[in-house]
Amino acid sequence: MYHETNQTEGSSQSKPSGDDLVLVQFKGHRKGYYHNRQKVDLKVGQYCLVEADRGCDMGRISYIGPGSRDWWAVANQQGVMSAASSSDLARLHNNRGDEWEFWDICHEKITDRRLKMNLVSVERQFDHKKITFFFTAEKRVDFRELVRDLASVFRTRIELRQIGVRDEARLKGGLGICGREFCCSSFLHEFVPVTLKMAKVQQLPLNPGKLSGPCGRLRCCLTYEQESYQAIRQRLPRVGARLSTPDGRGTVRKLDLVREMVSVTVVGMDS
Repeated sequence: MYHETNQTEGSSQSKPSGDDLVLVQFKGHRKGYYHNRQKVDLKVGQYCLVEADRGCDMGRISYIGPGSRDWWAVANQQGVMSAASSSDLARLHNNRGDEWEFWDICHEKITDRRLKMNLVSVERQFDHKKITFFFTAEKRVDFRELVRDLASVFRTRIELRQIGVRDEARLKGGLGICGREFCCSSFLHEFVPVTLKMAKVQQLPLNPGKLSGPCGRLRCCLTYEQESYQAIRQRLPRVGARLSTPDGRGTVRKLDLVREMVSVTVVGMDS
């Protein structure tokens, strides 16, 4: 048997009251939102069992609280089942060991079928009812035969999920140029669009080597102060604008957004 899926967004629902939203982190920094509707006694840092695709999965709790409306749109559809026991932790450890073997088998099958895809990671669902293989590829790949090959070996549901280079960086993790863990692997819950216009607004040098992260895409941190820089630019005159100064009328030559100052060229003198 085999199974192919695409990621879909949860339907919008109202946000329940209380601190019953639980954010759970799985292998490869994958995160999920769950409703603790059974009022299970949980703590941050603890492992718990949660509802998953046709079964259950297990991850580490990184947040417990009221959450946001967007989080609840997903959490309302899946809940926490119980806190993890010592035997559950042992099984999770064994699953991680098996995944190395699964990776080798899948890589061999990819090579045999000469598929142009790069295997990134393997994740076995806690209850052994599904194995997910994450891969990258430059183009769409027809992996139906590969799914059948893997299903005949593992005798369980198989999912092959094509991801982008930003998702690959999040799965693998690492340290950024700032010396801290990748934002996508630590606190970011979802990717937001990052454009070169943001760098221009912030007056950053348009050097791809300095603006790009390890994934090869523009750094996520370009979005963090974007609103502040936009607000400052709205308060300051534009470059080329004519204005009056104590020394006479002049033309705006340069903006200093950090200090919120402008350089003005006055006729007959520089300032």
